[in-house]
Amino acid sequence: MKIRKAYKFRLKTNREQECLFQQFSGCCRFVWNLTWSLNRYRLDNHLPLIRYYESTWFLTLWKQSEEYGFLREAPAQVLQQALKDLDRAIRDGFDKSQPLKRMPRYRKKGRHDSFRYPQGFRIKGNRVFLPKVGWVRFWKSREIDGTPKNITVSRRDNRWYISVQVEQELADPVHPSSLAIGIDMGVIRFATFSDGTYLEPLNSFRDLEAKLAREQRRLARKKKFSKNWHKQKSKITRLHTRIANTRNDYLHKASTTISKNHAVVVLEDLQIRNMSKSAKGTADNPGRNVRAKSGLNKSILDQGWYEFRRQLEYKQLWRGGKVITIPPQYTSQTCPRCGLVSKDNRKSQSSFKCQRCNYANNADYVAAINILAAGHVVSACGEGALAASLKQEPVENREVLPLQVAI
Repeated sequence: MKIRKAYKFRLKTNREQECLFQQFSGCCRFVWNLTWSLNRYRLDNHLPLIRYYESTWFLTLWKQSEEYGFLREAPAQVLQQALKDLDRAIRDGFDKSQPLKRMPRYRKKGRHDSFRYPQGFRIKGNRVFLPKVGWVRFWKSREIDGTPKNITVSRRDNRWYISVQVEQELADPVHPSSLAIGIDMGVIRFATFSDGTYLEPLNSFRDLEAKLAREQRRLARKKKFSKNWHKQKSKITRLHTRIANTRNDYLHKASTTISKNHAVVVLEDLQIRNMSKSAKGTADNPGRNVRAKSGLNKSILDQGWYEFRRQLEYKQLWRGGKVITIPPQYTSQTCPRCGLVSKDNRKSQSSFKCQRCNYANNADYVAAINILAAGHVVSACGEGALAASLKQEPVENREVLPLQVAI
């Protein structure tokens, strides 16, 4: 099979190259915003939208005009790629099959500083040739395996990176393991497994939350857009980058270990956007327990559940494994011994005790056992048989071992 993967490296730039990168990314942002504003006008007036090939015709006119003639200084293919991305974003916004469909937004300076070369680049050793920039060195931390298809230049925390997307042709993979595991995601425990082990949460944001708040208060006391304001802004950006990098490193290590050791991984299909909605309400109809819900939302988003699932899915695909998702209803309220489904089975966040057979164990561990059993049902009989299996029949007809804590 053919797969596409990316290798990301940090560039060794000088001041002249950084100015060119900022200029090219600014031109891409300008073209995106200008074309999107035209489409917004057409949407408001019920007119046909401007698609990609028509937008390239407008781009040619803009480059020939005096007002937008600065676009000629950027590579043409870079601007065309920005228009392609916008056209795809608009299509996805109207696609009813997309679970999280939404229309694109205007791009802001400093938040979308990136551009892509589909061709014309060359990689030689630890150097890369970029059209209208020249040769740029980078830290080559690993070899690039595959046929390069495109290169994306992006900025993060005042540093510039390249992401080389390659295409690899592999034989149909066969997973070396035959094990299956169910995983229950949580806040107190990041992941609880059906074999009794679990992973502690990292809480990368919580660890630096006080320091981040302190630096943000210092920023508020400085004159906006002054030199000291920009210095303080850079400190806050570095803190956010550190939080994101720490979380991403933790998720990659955890997902890689799970993917290597298990051919089938069963997860709950959690609607994280709904779970982390604000409980503040309105002035006429205020919410309840707003402070507690706000803290819970912060903890949920700090875990990175969706990114963890995304990493597991593509790593299992590359290794020949499989990820199964099941509905999350009743997984922590179902007894794995007798099959009784009752909200009284779970008296607290961590304790589970069956009201029929008095089976007791950790609630997250019980949920992981039920998740694995539901995954077997979905794999064998389809999703239609899952609800009846959880509510009417015993989920697991065996003696459940006591919880074993991973060291």
